[in-house]
Amino acid sequence: MAKHSKSIPSRGLRVADQIQKDLSELIAFELKDPRVGMVTISEVQLTPDYAHAKVYFTLLKDSPDEVKQTVEGLSKAAGYLRNQLGKRLHIHTLPQLHFVHDTSTSRGLQMSALIDKANATRAADYDEQQDSE
Repeated sequence: MAKHSKSIPSRGLRVADQIQKDLSELIAFELKDPRVGMVTISEVQLTPDYAHAKVYFTLLKDSPDEVKQTVEGLSKAAGYLRNQLGKRLHIHTLPQLHFVHDTSTSRGLQMSALIDKANATRAADYDEQQDSE
């Protein structure tokens, strides 16, 4: 279950999580757009009135061209996906879907690489210091 803001009621969290689950299935098994490849839905943020949903996704390949094509494909398929969600969810308002590329994973990998590099430099400095004593 994704982490959400404390200001969103628990029903809104459950609906957002269900939308995330259903969209993952729809994109993987029913969406035939060649621009949309291996997509992972990482989070869905729902407005309190259920009018809009920000759908955060990650890709296997994070190149700018892949991201651009995927956003175009998902945005083009938003109406179809919303229609299919309507058949699965029974809520009074179906949200408009807004797809956003989630860069937190790649940023995390970059930060981890920087930490590893700093630790390696620190270990090398420590080894040099021990050798000189």
